[in-house]
Amino acid sequence: MTGPRTLAERRQDVERRLAADVDVWVATASPEGMPHLVPLSYDQDGGALLLATPVDSPTGRNLAASGTVRLALGRTRDVCMIEGRVEALGIDDLPAGRADRFAARTGFDPRASTVRYGWFLVTPRRVQAWREENELSGRELMRDGRWLDR
Repeated sequence: MTGPRTLAERRQDVERRLAADVDVWVATASPEGMPHLVPLSYDQDGGALLLATPVDSPTGRNLAASGTVRLALGRTRDVCMIEGRVEALGIDDLPAGRADRFAARTGFDPRASTVRYGWFLVTPRRVQAWREENELSGRELMRDGRWLDR
C-alpha cells in the first residue's frame, strides 16, 4: 500500500475521472424511502453533471421529487462519491449545444427517444474520494459546494 494522496492530488484525480469517465452510479430514494441504484451516462462541464433518464422511471421520479442525489465513480478501492442538488429540466429546456455535447460524449441522444426523457443537472455539494483506509480521514474534498484547500 502506498502513502495517502494529498488533498490536491485527490482533487486532481477526481477531476480527471469526471472528464474521462462516461458512466456513473446514481443512487436515489423515493419519497417513501425506497432506495434505487442505476448506472447512467453523464456529461460534465467542469461544474455540473448532466444526466438523462426517463421522467417516469423510478430514478426520474426520485430525482425530480427529492432534488438530491448521490453519485459514485470508480472501483471500491478508488472511489469518488458526489452528493448534489438536482435541477430537473424538460427534454427541450436544455440549450441545443449542451444536449449535442451530451449525445456526442455518451453515444446516446435522449431527444430522439420515443420514451419521454428529462434532463437532470447535478450541482455537486459534497465530494469525497479515497483508495485505502489510510485516506479515510481526509476523504472530504468539497463541502457546501466549495473545494477544500486543506
